[in-house]
Amino acid sequence: MTESIHPLAGELNQSLDASAPAVLAMLSPLGRRLYFPKGILSQSAEAKAKGKRFNATIGIATEGNGPMYLPSIQAQLSGVTPAEAYPYAPPAGRPTLRAAWRKKLLAENPSLSGKRFGEPIVTSAITHGLSLAGDLFVGPGDLLLMPDQLWGNYRLTYEVRMGAQIATFPFFDGKGMNVTAFAEALKREAAGRDKLIVVLNFPNNPTGYMPTEAEGDAIVAALEGQARAGTRLVVLCDDAYFGLFYHLGGPSMTESMFGRLTGRHPNLMAVKLDGATKELFVWGFRCGFVTFGPGDPQTADTVAAVLDAKARGAIRSAISNSPQLSQALVEHALASDEIAAERADKCRVLEARAKAVHRVAHASRYRESWDVYPFNSGYFMLIRVKGVDAHKLRTHLLDAHETGLISTSGSDLRVAFSCLEEHEVEPLFETIHQAIGELK
Repeated sequence: MTESIHPLAGELNQSLDASAPAVLAMLSPLGRRLYFPKGILSQSAEAKAKGKRFNATIGIATEGNGPMYLPSIQAQLSGVTPAEAYPYAPPAGRPTLRAAWRKKLLAENPSLSGKRFGEPIVTSAITHGLSLAGDLFVGPGDLLLMPDQLWGNYRLTYEVRMGAQIATFPFFDGKGMNVTAFAEALKREAAGRDKLIVVLNFPNNPTGYMPTEAEGDAIVAALEGQARAGTRLVVLCDDAYFGLFYHLGGPSMTESMFGRLTGRHPNLMAVKLDGATKELFVWGFRCGFVTFGPGDPQTADTVAAVLDAKARGAIRSAISNSPQLSQALVEHALASDEIAAERADKCRVLEARAKAVHRVAHASRYRESWDVYPFNSGYFMLIRVKGVDAHKLRTHLLDAHETGLISTSGSDLRVAFSCLEEHEVEPLFETIHQAIGELK
């Protein structure tokens, strides 16, 4: 059956076909069909600009010269005006917030300097951003490559919802990332495929690992080499824990792979997923971003504009827009003179916990109970328990010791040191050690 394409989607596709055919070929069937409609929202935008006498277009209630609101709610919003809290935000987010986040990306990722990439699009946190990227690029039968230490929700998003498949490679080799295994898996899984999606989640969940500079160079070299060999690569950079770098055991990278991959090759599309969620410690705000980094600098502006329109269509058709209030609060925070010092202070607290975990978990007395996977960043660390099943250990810790941890496999246990006070670290690992002895 011939796929039905709306004329507006057809125009976007034709623009890609003329400027960046490799990107058009990367799109999923849904991605090819997506467009942003010229309907109520565009008519309302025109009315906002020209309807000075009457404007009866948008579906909110107004009073006086602003949105209608309840005083009992507004009384709780110190420093936020009604106009910043109650109206709908644009599907792609507040333009001023998008610009502020772009400025942040440039400041924190020197590799982006001078490169052409899209304006960040606001999402309802990073999970929504990953789903949005999937709408554009992941279709039934597509393959995603990622390490064997992976966030379980990838399977729900890409395999269950989108009908794709996930292939993995061994993440670690000794004390660092197994970049050789990554390169080999990349070449192997690309064989016989025109397109491959790669997920780079750094710092990694569940292990808390961020690559070293040398490992980052090796990742880029492998991806660029495969792109030059003719494979169209969509690289999803899941940077949920960006900025939380502790350099345990040696220095790690301190910028996103997105900066190194943007503008690298026409067959390589980088997509950055990040957000205020963890970076500003506002998990419940559900404020994230997706940013497109086209591979060809000559056509990057056109590609970014087309993907922006298709992403807006995907957002409009699924959730309409992300919350205005969260966006306004994040924008205010980014403009604050104190935010850099406040973030640094919280990072120091987490770093102290991570260092305590690194010291305690590697203690010689625990060698018969577990091995520690490399970790240097983020919220988590992972241990490989010895002589017992990790799932049984998890339930035994709950039932016998009132201690909650996550078992990610039959051998691995994840510790979220982000929610441990520093003085709780040693008692926790002693409890795990005791529980393993009890099960043995």
